[in-house]
Amino acid sequence: MKLTSFFHFILFLVLGTVGTAQTNMSNSIHSFTVNSLEGEPIPLSKFKGKMLLIVNTASKCGYTPQFAGLQELYSKYQDKLVIIGFPCNQFMSQDPGSATEIKEFCEKNYGVSFPMAEKIDVKGDNMAPIYAWLTQKDKNGVLDAKIAWNFNKFLIDGDGKMVAYFPSSVKPLSEDILKYINK
Repeated sequence: MKLTSFFHFILFLVLGTVGTAQTNMSNSIHSFTVNSLEGEPIPLSKFKGKMLLIVNTASKCGYTPQFAGLQELYSKYQDKLVIIGFPCNQFMSQDPGSATEIKEFCEKNYGVSFPMAEKIDVKGDNMAPIYAWLTQKDKNGVLDAKIAWNFNKFLIDGDGKMVAYFPSSVKPLSEDILKYINK
């Protein structure tokens, strides 16, 4: 009986420690690894020290021209900012293409050179874990956000902490975003 209790105590300590470590890591986006459009892992920890702008994108949306502004923002500030686009087909099927088609579209039409991740769900039952973190205050420690359309933007600081959320209508080069980057 004592051995069983001791075993449960050790199990409690181990599981409790693991749970605590995961909770502490949840306030940093750097704990995530996502796949690129090419299927290669992108550990977000490699961007420590740089701000991240995470954007759910679509190739056939009224906001698709924002790719030009995102690329301009990335080109101008890539020494301190990384933009990562996450294609999503959840809003009126506005990004139905394959990974190859999405990549070719972005490069050909907008000269996109910032990282593009694999197509994911940004809401609902199949929401990607990174978007659960981005949209839920209990995970990111700062805010709740509802993804209602394409081109929502999340700004993360160099320590991997949530800074701000911007809806689709906020353009990449708007003062709303630039004021954080130019600090």
